[in-house]
Amino acid sequence: MGNRAVITTREKKIGVYLHWNGGRDSVEAFLAYCILADIRPPERDCYGWARLCQIIANFFGPDGLSVGIDLYERLDTANGDNGVYVIERWKIVERLYHDYPEQDTYSLCELLLAIDAAQPSDQQLGEELIYQYLDSSACRKSASPSFST
Repeated sequence: MGNRAVITTREKKIGVYLHWNGGRDSVEAFLAYCILADIRPPERDCYGWARLCQIIANFFGPDGLSVGIDLYERLDTANGDNGVYVIERWKIVERLYHDYPEQDTYSLCELLLAIDAAQPSDQQLGEELIYQYLDSSACRKSASPSFST
């Protein structure tokens, strides 16, 4: 049992598998973090995939590593949870194998702050950049995320 998902591009050659945190709110936060970190998108070259996996793996930490990367055809795309997110320039552009309401449990602000806190200190973006990205005073009120992975 998990909260599984696959993230891929329109080419469907490579994909990132998430066993946990595959809901739309988490995936959108991982992608937004890549935008904030100015990471090249994976449809441009392979470095985007590597950095996305690094950010997600840092978020899960050493005890909860539950991310994989493989050829799209070998991944569990019809996984019964969140299916597939097709992305372009770090935005979701299509959904496959997903017939349920989208997960909308966690705020983007809380997730971005938690993702940032899980990165190595010399790679963290900082709260101010996240607040600027969100452009929301409501974001400042959620200083400590109230969820667990």
